[in-house]
Amino acid sequence: MQRLMLIAPFALASLFLGGCGPEKPKMVNFSGKVIHQGKGVTAGSIHFFPESSNSYQKDNPSSILQLDGSFTAKTFPFGDGIPPGTYKVTLAPAVASRLNAPSYADPAKTPWTVEVPDAGLKDKVLEVKATEAEPESP
Repeated sequence: MQRLMLIAPFALASLFLGGCGPEKPKMVNFSGKVIHQGKGVTAGSIHFFPESSNSYQKDNPSSILQLDGSFTAKTFPFGDGIPPGTYKVTLAPAVASRLNAPSYADPAKTPWTVEVPDAGLKDKVLEVKATEAEPESP
């Protein structure tokens, strides 16, 4: 009986872990850098929203921006990489706000669209081109 009590949790765990998780899509490397006024954008994150034509439509890949503005896309729960396809690219709202460029935080308004080919994409530079005027106070 004690042996059964010891084995039962492992048997249940193997049922849940074996074959029941999400199927991993094809993943390719995607890295680059976000710049604004010639400098790397830091202290935030970048997010990739798949276009409706992409085969992968689940969790949005993302990355933390490094001290030089560089990023390496990751897809939860699969780790490094991104499924190939076309993405609308946004900055975290706090980053876009800090740069006075709120459209860069909205997938419907961002000027950034990136095509990630089957071979992956390396050293893509995304530039925040112009700051937007702040709305006037009443």
